[in-house]
Amino acid sequence: MSDFNLNDHCFRLMQAQPFFAALSRRIQKEASTAIPTAGVRVNEDGYFEMIYNPDFFAGLSDEQRTGVLIHEFYHLVFEHVTGRLPDELAGAMHGKATPEQQKKFKLWNIAADLSINYHIGADNLPEKCCIPGGPMFEDMPGDMTAEWYYDKLIQKVEEQGEDGESGDGESGDGSGGSGGSGGPGTFDPDAAGQFDSHDDWNQGQANEAASEALDIAKERLKEAVKEAAQEAATKGWGTVSASCRKDILERITSKVDWRKVMRYFVKTSQRASKRSTPKRLNRRYAYVHPGRKVNRTANIAVSIDQSGSVSDSMLAAFYGELNKLADIATFTVVPFDTQVAESKVFEWKKGQTHPQKRYMYGGTCFNAPTEYVNKGKFDGHIILTDMEAPKPKASKCQRMWMTTTRCANRPYFQTNERIVAIDE
Repeated sequence: MSDFNLNDHCFRLMQAQPFFAALSRRIQKEASTAIPTAGVRVNEDGYFEMIYNPDFFAGLSDEQRTGVLIHEFYHLVFEHVTGRLPDELAGAMHGKATPEQQKKFKLWNIAADLSINYHIGADNLPEKCCIPGGPMFEDMPGDMTAEWYYDKLIQKVEEQGEDGESGDGESGDGSGGSGGSGGPGTFDPDAAGQFDSHDDWNQGQANEAASEALDIAKERLKEAVKEAAQEAATKGWGTVSASCRKDILERITSKVDWRKVMRYFVKTSQRASKRSTPKRLNRRYAYVHPGRKVNRTANIAVSIDQSGSVSDSMLAAFYGELNKLADIATFTVVPFDTQVAESKVFEWKKGQTHPQKRYMYGGTCFNAPTEYVNKGKFDGHIILTDMEAPKPKASKCQRMWMTTTRCANRPYFQTNERIVAIDE
């Protein structure tokens, strides 16, 4: 195996690409000969990682190496890895796909490549890549979505028929043309030039654990893309086209599901509690040392603003979600206004439900719950509030604010911590 280490080259390769450089720093990269070229996936811990073959990268020019990196990052940015799958293919992963669905998976993979390779250019990618206007795709315009290319490829295959001939009855001329409507030759999906692996896409359908890892990865990706876009706003976008830039900005400013964000916050606050057990095999020293069992729990402080501007409907929605999340974390509910009502603090354990209740009706001071939580052993701190009070002191654990849409758009103070609007 080549000693090429991609991590040693990333800074140099990405110097002219501020947006992708910022994104690259947040993506793990692992060398492996188990994959012939490169690919991106979600690992079991809910992180995106890029797997690459050192021998493949060693044989590329710097321009091609940069192009491959951008290609993989575009797959992440445009959510090809995390579930942007045609409805007809959803639920058919992991060996459950029919032969017809397997053919359509191939077409979807090609469509995803067509949608991003146009923005990179054939000169910056390995040879024989799928490029709109290139061999086999002469009649395909550039700058279209993966869904658009997928529909056109389905149409091509249907027009050609199962015997591989064009829809009008004329056979291909052997030139590798695009075939179907508007092209001189026959389109062969198996001959399309795909250099990277899409095998681990949509793995979140495998089981519950994979689904949770995928949800966490999606939220992490949103944060990574948002931070990369913020850096690009001051340092420049590099080769990111105007249409791609518009798409990226729309994705990071689109409305989020506050319930998913809340679940993501809880899951990423979990700390691992490890203990030895002879019942689990040690991966490195099998039958020599006992394995380790990992129990992941989260102790979350939930401070609830008791001021009258926090509506009963918002409390009801928030309490309803706590009921659902109590199976994966322990919540300590902390009522407060200008001070914490310590006699009313209670622990919300798994399997319990609690009615919404308001204990106080005073003003608001965020230092009070922050000091209370800082003294305890908490993994995360969620504050349900109207945001109408001065900025508090720093929190020792990660903190998130949940409020109404109006208050989220016009907070009393500025913070880099996440502010999420609850739909009442």
